[in-house]
Amino acid sequence: MRIASWNVNSLNARLPRVEEWLQRLEPDVVCIQETKLANDSFPALAFEALGYSSAHHGQGQWNGVAILSRVGLDDVVVDFADGGEPDVDARVIWATCAGVRVASVYVPNGREVDHEHYHYKLAWLGRLRAHLDANHSADEPLAVLGDFNIAPEDDDVWDINAFAGKTHVTPRERAALDTIKEWGLTDTFRHIWPENPGLFSYYDYTAGRFHKRQGIRIDLVLATQTLIDTATSAIVDRNGRKAWDGNKPSDHVPIYADFAIDA
Repeated sequence: MRIASWNVNSLNARLPRVEEWLQRLEPDVVCIQETKLANDSFPALAFEALGYSSAHHGQGQWNGVAILSRVGLDDVVVDFADGGEPDVDARVIWATCAGVRVASVYVPNGREVDHEHYHYKLAWLGRLRAHLDANHSADEPLAVLGDFNIAPEDDDVWDINAFAGKTHVTPRERAALDTIKEWGLTDTFRHIWPENPGLFSYYDYTAGRFHKRQGIRIDLVLATQTLIDTATSAIVDRNGRKAWDGNKPSDHVPIYADFAIDA
């Protein structure tokens, strides 16, 4: 079972690129972030033509998350079921695909340290943990994928000094992410690659960062032990970022993990 994630930075702008990637990689389940579409504008028919059922939680020109599946798509839930008020943004959607509970998440960026959006980011991660506590068990097959906007370790940044005093690497953000992992989730990429292979999932458009490999790994596949025990690969697909038709790519690279379970 191949489970993938991609922050496409506008599905309207990248749809041909996503379609080509789906046909080339043939993932079973795909979590998408930053669709930047309203629900009635989501291209469900285009994905259906490729064999994928889909569910989307959007809000127009900002945010937006989706799940595509060619192995079933059941029990779709948007937002958090943690007893709190609905999130102001469309940032998380859940579904069950071939017996695996999957979440597509777009964690707030944080903008600047101590900005109100930074505190929203920390609170949002707290709500994700509360949702897991209230609705799931670490014994079940479950994966939380997406753009976490946090580099888990210094090795996940091309130059940690370049991020001094900036978001994505602060101790508070990493501690909030650790709280999610401590619930019972493992970073699949780091499980497969204990040593840093120099692969990152986000590259700024400026200064030729992608070609210089000056990026940051903030897109993650977090999985419960039931899945981790069957993990066979974890890939950062740089080819998905490269321009195949002359159009500007997303600033994120698609990622995926393979699990030796029946899809």
